[in-house]
Amino acid sequence: MTVRLGWLLVGVLAGAALVAIPWESTSDAGTGPAIIRITDRQLTQKRVDLGPRGTSAGDLEIVRHRLFDRTSAKNVIGRAELVCTFVDNRRSRSCRGTYILPRGKIVVAGSIQYHQFYVLAVTGGTGLFDNARGTLTVTRTARRPVRDLVVIRLAG
Repeated sequence: MTVRLGWLLVGVLAGAALVAIPWESTSDAGTGPAIIRITDRQLTQKRVDLGPRGTSAGDLEIVRHRLFDRTSAKNVIGRAELVCTFVDNRRSRSCRGTYILPRGKIVVAGSIQYHQFYVLAVTGGTGLFDNARGTLTVTRTARRPVRDLVVIRLAG
């Protein structure tokens, strides 16, 4: 009887210890709330015409950008790659992209109608940006060459 009570006491204490241990969540972003302001310059924009001649649903648009520190248009800090699929025969396209920065990658997705201004959801990332969430806002600042202001707001 004493042995059973001893094991019962050990079980109760072990259970209490588990309840008292704080659980860590692995879903939090590594950066916390933050705002990243950078600029870009478009390197290429290619269209792949997959359906009827001209823009139609299913056609692809592949865009590559060079990323710069906001203070210097000469200090390259990374690149961006976006692949968009047209969902109609006009401008609407569904896009996915990756912004490759020195401390990790930021993954974005959403709908773009005009390249001059758009907002995409930050859906994840790697490295410093592991499990990142937030928004990416792009505003066109020049046409030739194409340049944009990129603001990434991370929720934490």
